[in-house]
Amino acid sequence: MQKINLHTHSTFCDGRFPAEEMVLAAIEKGFTILGFSGHSIHPLNPNFYAPEKSWHILPENLTAYVQEILRLKEKYEPQIKILLGFEADFLEDNTASKKIGNAVPDKAAFAQFSPDYLIGSVHFVTNQKGFYTVDFDPESVQKSLVELYSDKNGKVDYKAAVCEYFEAERKMLERGNFEILGHADLIKKTNPVLHFFDDNESWYKEQLKLTAKSAAKAGVVAEINTGAIARGILKDPYPSQQFLEYFKNEGVPVCINSDAHFTDKIDCAWDLASEAAKKAGYKELTYPVTGQFIHIPL
Repeated sequence: MQKINLHTHSTFCDGRFPAEEMVLAAIEKGFTILGFSGHSIHPLNPNFYAPEKSWHILPENLTAYVQEILRLKEKYEPQIKILLGFEADFLEDNTASKKIGNAVPDKAAFAQFSPDYLIGSVHFVTNQKGFYTVDFDPESVQKSLVELYSDKNGKVDYKAAVCEYFEAERKMLERGNFEILGHADLIKKTNPVLHFFDDNESWYKEQLKLTAKSAAKAGVVAEINTGAIARGILKDPYPSQQFLEYFKNEGVPVCINSDAHFTDKIDCAWDLASEAAKKAGYKELTYPVTGQFIHIPL
């Protein structure tokens, strides 16, 4: 049985280990295919949101990243199949100044690097007042929500913040050209601390349903991401069980990815993610590999 992970980070972005050490860890844990997905907001320069917090590959390091992954692909070919990918960010500049620019996960935009696949992810949400990063630490997220979504009386419109996140994701699915939808409800990462929305409310469920329909129309694979479990932030993967069921109802295939930043977490909570998929009605996992889909029975 094949064991595949296509969401892997290294020290080229915010991973904690060099790419080769991630490869060796994957071999030790029995993976047959490992895909690297360095954070990229190409063609933007990530310095727009503060260099000291940058988790994207800087433009001047993109070529070195590609060369290293290709080197590892050749070196370890007999033991494991290595794929070159990017976790490509979507950002729509809705700020009043329009000084940030836009980024869309599109294979055409990354053509010069010849990636095997792209993961499309939304980390940033913008409005006229500015932008925020949905998965920063809870204190930073709360500060941003107050700054960007407060009315003149100081009341914070948390519902608007959540809806704008999913609206951004649907725009990414409509405009982008990528294979995997990354951590589709990342917005929930800080909710256990901040409690700024209730995922049982009808308006929230409607956002999930609309996004599942958009994913189906885009023809992408939705990942079941265990990265927040690996970092001790959440107890369950994203997407939520409810969201997974909406994906299944719309015929959206799923894969399991660990969003690995550490060598010892490269297969974190695999069993838990598999059970969530089965509970939602899935019979197999689907991975885009070199222009075709690999189907692995659950």
